[in-house]
Amino acid sequence: MKLVNYYVSNFANSSRVGFILNGQVIDVQHAYQKWLQSQNEDASFAKVTHEMPADPNLFFSLGETVLEKAKLAYDYAKDAGITGLDREEVRLGVPIPEPRKIICVGKNYADHAAEMDSDVPEFPVLFSKFSNALIGPDDEIEKSSATEQLDYEVELAVVIGKEATKVSREEAADYILGFTIGNDISARDLQKRTQQWLQGKTLDRTTPIGPWVVTKDEVGDFSNLAIRSYVNGELRQQSNTGKMIFDVPYLLEFITNLITLQPGDIILTGTPDGVGFAMNPPQFLQDGDVVTLEIENIGKMENKVVER
Repeated sequence: MKLVNYYVSNFANSSRVGFILNGQVIDVQHAYQKWLQSQNEDASFAKVTHEMPADPNLFFSLGETVLEKAKLAYDYAKDAGITGLDREEVRLGVPIPEPRKIICVGKNYADHAAEMDSDVPEFPVLFSKFSNALIGPDDEIEKSSATEQLDYEVELAVVIGKEATKVSREEAADYILGFTIGNDISARDLQKRTQQWLQGKTLDRTTPIGPWVVTKDEVGDFSNLAIRSYVNGELRQQSNTGKMIFDVPYLLEFITNLITLQPGDIILTGTPDGVGFAMNPPQFLQDGDVVTLEIENIGKMENKVVER
Protein backbone atom coordinates (compact mmCIF):
# COMPACT_ATOMS: atom_id res chain seq x y z
CA MET A 1 0.00 0.00 0.00
CA LYS A 2 1.26 3.45 -0.94
CA LEU A 3 0.20 6.08 1.64
CA VAL A 4 0.21 9.75 0.68
CA ASN A 5 -0.40 13.15 2.20
CA TYR A 6 -2.57 15.00 -0.31
CA TYR A 7 -4.12 18.43 -0.69
CA VAL A 8 -7.20 19.45 -2.67
CA SER A 9 -8.77 22.88 -2.77
CA ASN A 10 -12.24 21.84 -1.61
CA PHE A 11 -10.76 20.74 1.73
CA ALA A 12 -9.68 24.33 2.47
CA ASN A 13 -6.10 23.40 1.60
CA SER A 14 -5.89 20.98 4.54
CA SER A 15 -3.85 17.85 4.08
CA ARG A 16 -5.31 14.36 4.36
CA VAL A 17 -4.06 10.79 4.25
CA GLY A 18 -4.83 8.80 1.14
CA PHE A 19 -3.61 5.73 -0.64
CA ILE A 20 -2.82 5.10 -4.29
CA LEU A 21 -5.12 2.68 -6.07
CA ASN A 22 -5.27 2.24 -9.86
CA GLY A 23 -3.37 5.49 -10.29
CA GLN A 24 -5.87 7.48 -8.20
CA VAL A 25 -5.72 8.93 -4.70
CA ILE A 26 -8.37 7.42 -2.42
CA ASP A 27 -9.12 9.10 0.91
CA VAL A 28 -8.32 6.60 3.68
CA GLN A 29 -10.91 7.94 6.10
CA HIS A 30 -13.65 7.82 3.46
CA ALA A 31 -12.73 4.27 2.45
CA TYR A 32 -12.64 3.16 6.08
CA GLN A 33 -16.14 4.54 6.63
CA LYS A 34 -17.35 2.61 3.59
CA TRP A 35 -15.76 -0.58 4.97
CA LEU A 36 -17.48 -0.11 8.33
CA GLN A 37 -20.79 0.32 6.56
CA SER A 38 -20.18 -2.86 4.57
CA GLN A 39 -19.70 -4.70 7.88
CA ASN A 40 -22.91 -3.22 9.35
CA GLU A 41 -20.82 -1.54 12.04
CA ASP A 42 -21.12 1.92 13.52
CA ALA A 43 -19.83 4.26 10.81
CA SER A 44 -20.61 7.53 12.56
CA PHE A 45 -18.40 10.56 12.04
CA ALA A 46 -17.20 10.38 15.65
CA LYS A 47 -16.13 6.74 15.36
CA VAL A 48 -14.49 7.12 11.97
CA THR A 49 -12.49 10.22 12.88
CA HIS A 50 -11.36 8.61 16.14
CA GLU A 51 -10.23 5.34 14.57
CA MET A 52 -8.95 6.68 11.25
CA PRO A 53 -7.52 10.21 11.56
CA ALA A 54 -7.25 12.19 8.34
CA ASP A 55 -4.32 14.27 9.60
CA PRO A 56 -1.04 12.73 8.34
CA ASN A 57 0.97 13.52 11.49
CA LEU A 58 -1.61 11.91 13.75
CA PHE A 59 -2.10 8.98 11.38
CA PHE A 60 1.58 8.01 11.32
CA SER A 61 2.03 8.68 15.05
CA LEU A 62 -0.41 5.81 15.63
CA GLY A 63 1.80 3.51 13.59
CA GLU A 64 0.78 -0.11 13.13
CA THR A 65 -2.42 0.38 15.14
CA VAL A 66 -4.00 2.51 12.44
CA LEU A 67 -2.17 0.79 9.58
CA GLU A 68 -4.12 -2.43 10.17
CA LYS A 69 -7.40 -0.54 9.76
CA ALA A 70 -6.07 1.29 6.70
CA LYS A 71 -5.31 -2.06 5.06
CA LEU A 72 -8.92 -3.14 5.62
CA ALA A 73 -10.06 0.06 3.93
CA TYR A 74 -7.61 -0.47 1.07
CA ASP A 75 -8.68 -4.05 0.42
CA TYR A 76 -12.35 -3.03 0.51
CA ALA A 77 -11.78 -0.12 -1.87
CA LYS A 78 -10.00 -2.44 -4.29
CA ASP A 79 -12.73 -5.09 -4.18
CA ALA A 80 -15.61 -2.60 -4.26
CA GLY A 81 -14.16 -0.53 -7.09
CA ILE A 82 -14.12 2.73 -5.12
CA THR A 83 -12.71 5.59 -7.18
CA GLY A 84 -10.95 8.71 -6.05
CA LEU A 85 -9.07 11.68 -7.45
CA ASP A 86 -6.72 11.61 -10.41
CA ARG A 87 -3.10 12.41 -9.61
CA GLU A 88 -3.39 15.69 -11.53
CA GLU A 89 -6.21 16.85 -9.24
CA VAL A 90 -4.16 16.77 -6.05
CA ARG A 91 -0.89 18.07 -4.67
CA LEU A 92 1.19 15.61 -2.71
CA GLY A 93 2.90 16.90 0.42
CA VAL A 94 5.49 15.42 2.73
CA PRO A 95 4.02 12.07 3.80
CA ILE A 96 4.77 12.90 7.44
CA PRO A 97 5.01 16.72 7.64
CA GLU A 98 6.25 16.97 11.22
CA PRO A 99 7.91 13.74 12.39
CA ARG A 100 9.10 13.84 15.97
CA LYS A 101 12.57 12.74 14.92
CA ILE A 102 14.50 12.76 11.65
CA ILE A 103 17.72 10.81 12.18
CA CYS A 104 20.24 10.79 9.34
CA VAL A 105 23.20 8.51 8.71
CA GLY A 106 26.37 9.82 7.10
CA LYS A 107 29.09 7.95 5.19
CA ASN A 108 27.06 4.73 5.03
CA TYR A 109 28.31 3.57 1.61
CA ALA A 110 32.04 2.83 1.32
CA ASP A 111 32.30 4.33 -2.18
CA HIS A 112 30.73 7.56 -0.97
CA ALA A 113 33.09 7.73 2.02
CA ALA A 114 35.99 7.29 -0.39
CA GLU A 115 34.84 10.00 -2.80
CA MET A 116 34.56 12.39 0.17
CA ASP A 117 38.17 11.52 1.20
CA SER A 118 36.92 9.97 4.41
CA ASP A 119 37.67 6.71 6.18
CA VAL A 120 35.01 4.04 6.50
CA PRO A 121 33.43 4.75 9.90
CA GLU A 122 33.68 2.25 12.75
CA PHE A 123 30.25 3.26 14.04
CA PRO A 124 27.28 4.86 12.25
CA VAL A 125 27.67 8.62 11.83
CA LEU A 126 24.42 10.15 13.10
CA PHE A 127 23.09 13.67 12.68
CA SER A 128 19.64 15.20 12.56
CA LYS A 129 17.35 17.29 10.45
CA PHE A 130 14.28 19.26 11.50
CA SER A 131 10.85 19.47 9.92
CA ASN A 132 11.52 23.00 8.59
CA ALA A 133 13.73 21.35 5.97
CA LEU A 134 11.10 18.97 4.65
CA ILE A 135 9.20 19.42 1.39
CA GLY A 136 6.97 17.10 -0.60
CA PRO A 137 7.29 15.51 -4.04
CA ASP A 138 5.35 18.33 -5.71
CA ASP A 139 7.37 21.11 -4.05
CA GLU A 140 10.47 23.02 -5.14
CA ILE A 141 13.89 22.77 -3.49
CA GLU A 142 14.77 26.25 -2.29
CA LYS A 143 18.36 27.34 -2.91
CA SER A 144 19.20 29.84 -0.20
CA SER A 145 21.57 32.74 -0.81
CA ALA A 146 23.48 31.42 2.22
CA THR A 147 25.06 28.66 0.12
CA GLU A 148 26.83 28.28 -3.21
CA GLN A 149 27.36 24.53 -2.87
CA LEU A 150 23.96 22.85 -2.80
CA ASP A 151 24.27 19.11 -3.37
CA TYR A 152 21.89 16.15 -3.85
CA GLU A 153 21.88 12.80 -2.01
CA VAL A 154 19.38 10.03 -2.78
CA GLU A 155 18.58 7.92 0.29
CA LEU A 156 16.32 5.11 1.42
CA ALA A 157 14.14 6.45 4.24
CA VAL A 158 12.75 4.17 6.94
CA VAL A 159 9.44 5.00 8.68
CA ILE A 160 9.01 3.56 12.18
CA GLY A 161 5.75 1.75 12.97
CA LYS A 162 5.85 1.24 16.73
CA GLU A 163 7.82 2.39 19.74
CA ALA A 164 11.32 0.96 19.54
CA THR A 165 13.88 0.81 22.31
CA LYS A 166 16.79 -1.60 22.61
CA VAL A 167 15.67 -3.47 19.51
CA SER A 168 17.85 -6.33 18.25
CA ARG A 169 18.71 -6.52 14.57
CA GLU A 170 16.86 -9.85 14.37
CA GLU A 171 13.57 -8.17 15.34
CA ALA A 172 14.22 -4.83 13.65
CA ALA A 173 11.88 -5.43 10.69
CA ASP A 174 8.95 -5.79 13.10
CA TYR A 175 9.34 -2.10 14.00
CA ILE A 176 9.28 -0.78 10.42
CA LEU A 177 6.01 0.55 8.99
CA GLY A 178 7.37 1.25 5.54
CA PHE A 179 9.84 3.07 3.34
CA THR A 180 10.03 6.21 1.25
CA ILE A 181 12.63 8.22 -0.70
CA GLY A 182 14.63 11.07 0.77
CA ASN A 183 16.89 13.67 -0.82
CA ASP A 184 19.37 14.69 1.89
CA ILE A 185 20.15 18.00 0.22
CA SER A 186 23.40 19.34 1.67
CA ALA A 187 24.96 22.79 1.60
CA ARG A 188 28.56 21.59 1.43
CA ASP A 189 30.15 24.97 2.17
CA LEU A 190 28.06 25.30 5.35
CA GLN A 191 28.42 21.63 6.26
CA LYS A 192 32.21 21.69 6.13
CA ARG A 193 33.00 25.01 7.77
CA THR A 194 32.63 23.44 11.22
CA GLN A 195 33.04 19.94 12.64
CA GLN A 196 29.28 19.65 13.18
CA TRP A 197 27.25 19.17 9.99
CA LEU A 198 23.86 20.46 11.14
CA GLN A 199 23.98 23.92 9.55
CA GLY A 200 24.58 22.42 6.12
CA LYS A 201 21.90 19.76 6.45
CA THR A 202 18.68 21.41 7.56
CA LEU A 203 18.17 24.64 5.61
CA ASP A 204 14.55 25.66 5.15
CA ARG A 205 12.60 23.76 2.46
CA THR A 206 15.50 21.77 1.06
CA THR A 207 14.77 18.10 1.80
CA PRO A 208 12.21 16.33 -0.40
CA ILE A 209 10.57 13.23 1.10
CA GLY A 210 8.13 11.08 -0.84
CA PRO A 211 6.30 10.58 -3.04
CA TRP A 212 4.59 8.18 -0.63
CA VAL A 213 5.28 5.73 2.17
CA VAL A 214 5.23 2.18 0.80
CA THR A 215 4.37 -0.44 3.42
CA LYS A 216 7.14 -2.94 4.05
CA ASP A 217 5.14 -5.88 2.67
CA GLU A 218 5.17 -4.24 -0.78
CA VAL A 219 8.82 -3.18 -0.68
CA GLY A 220 10.07 -6.71 -0.05
CA ASP A 221 13.80 -7.21 0.48
CA PHE A 222 14.89 -3.72 1.51
CA SER A 223 18.53 -4.87 1.65
CA ASN A 224 18.59 -5.30 -2.13
CA LEU A 225 17.02 -2.27 -3.81
CA ALA A 226 18.43 -0.39 -6.80
CA ILE A 227 18.91 3.30 -5.95
CA ARG A 228 19.60 6.14 -8.41
CA SER A 229 19.67 9.90 -8.82
CA TYR A 230 19.62 12.09 -11.91
CA VAL A 231 20.20 15.82 -12.44
CA ASN A 232 18.52 17.24 -15.54
CA GLY A 233 18.20 13.67 -16.83
CA GLU A 234 21.90 12.84 -16.36
CA LEU A 235 22.54 9.75 -14.21
CA ARG A 236 24.65 10.77 -11.22
CA GLN A 237 24.22 8.04 -8.58
CA GLN A 238 23.63 4.36 -9.20
CA SER A 239 23.98 1.76 -6.47
CA ASN A 240 22.12 -0.77 -4.33
CA THR A 241 21.03 -0.68 -0.69
CA GLY A 242 22.95 -3.93 -0.25
CA LYS A 243 26.12 -1.82 -0.37
CA MET A 244 25.35 -0.03 2.90
CA ILE A 245 28.14 -0.32 5.46
CA PHE A 246 25.55 -0.51 8.24
CA ASP A 247 22.35 -2.14 7.00
CA VAL A 248 18.88 -1.16 8.16
CA PRO A 249 18.56 -3.81 10.91
CA TYR A 250 21.96 -2.81 12.31
CA LEU A 251 20.97 0.87 12.25
CA LEU A 252 17.76 0.18 14.16
CA GLU A 253 19.65 -1.82 16.76
CA PHE A 254 22.36 0.84 17.09
CA ILE A 255 20.01 3.82 17.23
CA THR A 256 17.43 2.29 19.59
CA ASN A 257 20.12 1.39 22.08
CA LEU A 258 20.74 5.14 22.30
CA ILE A 259 17.39 6.74 21.45
CA THR A 260 13.83 5.49 21.73
CA LEU A 261 12.09 5.79 18.37
CA GLN A 262 8.38 6.54 18.04
CA PRO A 263 5.87 5.72 15.28
CA GLY A 264 6.30 8.18 12.43
CA ASP A 265 9.99 8.84 13.10
CA ILE A 266 12.16 8.80 9.98
CA ILE A 267 15.66 7.42 9.45
CA LEU A 268 17.56 8.55 6.35
CA THR A 269 20.02 5.73 5.79
CA GLY A 270 22.82 7.41 3.82
CA THR A 271 23.69 8.05 0.18
CA PRO A 272 25.88 6.20 -2.34
CA ASP A 273 28.70 7.70 -4.38
CA GLY A 274 28.14 10.12 -7.25
CA VAL A 275 27.36 13.36 -5.40
CA GLY A 276 28.11 16.67 -7.06
CA PHE A 277 30.78 17.65 -4.55
CA ALA A 278 32.97 14.72 -5.64
CA MET A 279 32.79 15.39 -9.39
CA ASN A 280 35.74 16.95 -11.21
CA PRO A 281 35.01 19.79 -11.31
CA PRO A 282 32.30 19.79 -8.63
CA GLN A 283 28.75 20.14 -9.97
CA PHE A 284 26.42 21.86 -7.52
CA LEU A 285 22.70 22.45 -7.97
CA GLN A 286 21.65 25.66 -9.65
CA ASP A 287 18.40 27.54 -10.18
CA GLY A 288 16.23 25.59 -12.61
CA ASP A 289 17.91 22.21 -12.15
CA VAL A 290 15.63 19.18 -11.83
CA VAL A 291 16.64 16.36 -9.47
CA THR A 292 15.07 12.93 -10.00
CA LEU A 293 15.41 10.11 -7.48
CA GLU A 294 14.44 6.47 -7.92
CA ILE A 295 14.41 3.51 -5.55
CA GLU A 296 13.29 0.08 -6.68
CA ASN A 297 9.86 -1.04 -5.40
CA ILE A 298 9.20 2.44 -4.00
CA GLY A 299 8.98 4.79 -6.95
CA LYS A 300 10.29 8.05 -8.36
CA MET A 301 10.40 11.61 -7.03
CA GLU A 302 11.30 14.72 -9.00
CA ASN A 303 11.89 18.25 -7.68
CA LYS A 304 12.99 21.49 -9.29
CA VAL A 305 15.57 23.81 -7.69
CA VAL A 306 14.64 27.49 -7.34
CA GLU A 307 16.59 30.39 -5.88
CA ARG A 308 14.90 32.20 -3.03
